Amino acid sequence: MAFIEIKELCFSYPSERGERRMALDHVNLSIKEGEFVAVLGTNGSGKSTLAKHLNAILLPTTGVCRIAGMDTREAERLWDIRQTVGMVFQNPDNQIIAAIVEDDVAFGPENLGIPSDEIRRRVDEALISVDMASYRGFAPHLLSGGQKQRVAIAGTLAMKTKCLVLDEPTAMLDPIGRKEVLDTVRRLHRESGITVVYITHFMEEAAAAQRVIVMENGKVAEDGSPKEIFSQVDAMRKRGLDVPLAAEVAWKLRKQGIRLPEDIVTNEDLVVALCQ
Repeated sequence: MAFIEIKELCFSYPSERGERRMALDHVNLSIKEGEFVAVLGTNGSGKSTLAKHLNAILLPTTGVCRIAGMDTREAERLWDIRQTVGMVFQNPDNQIIAAIVEDDVAFGPENLGIPSDEIRRRVDEALISVDMASYRGFAPHLLSGGQKQRVAIAGTLAMKTKCLVLDEPTAMLDPIGRKEVLDTVRRLHRESGITVVYITHFMEEAAAAQRVIVMENGKVAEDGSPKEIFSQVDAMRKRGLDVPLAAEVAWKLRKQGIRLPEDIVTNEDLVVALCQ
């Protein structure tokens, strides 16, 4: 059974005229436990709406969303689902609520009524896992954007989450902060086997995933490996999306008659191909 299972999922927002605006249109999607999946799409494609269904922030208008076998529409499973799936949003300031880093990380377990000794152990483990243990006594407002996002990730890990959903977590960060967050997520996936759903508009970040899903007009338009998705340069451009720089350079060189593999995605791929 899939860890995340979505069947014929539709969701619509109310409009000013009283009509319903379709944001997700019969989405079918399955994600295995331990997968690292990137989700791409232009503004309004439905990717953030999809993310909010994975944590039961939004519920289907029609169709089904199941997390580890739990139907998000079952109110009695709400807290189990939100323990299972941790959300990290674009602006870390909207998630950090305590005056001290370690207090913020402890907030979730405290709400679950976890014993104090266990909370301390969870906070220690979570801060170490995101390389923020030395900042435990700091005030969050003194941290960089990337450090704040790592604290937000630690807060979800302290809940013993099995899946991390990140909705454009690096959109407001500088290149250093983006690297800090992506490196942290990749390490957690590699070392802990945590399931990752990573929504981004940075193509190089998506290239780090095992699988890429492209959303368009509330539907899943493409689903494949980074090499399968980013080799379709023309198709991605028609959807208003970019591709990693290496993939675009290789595409332009091929148009000039230089024979290169179709599956170039990373800078390393391009260097190897050019050297051969």
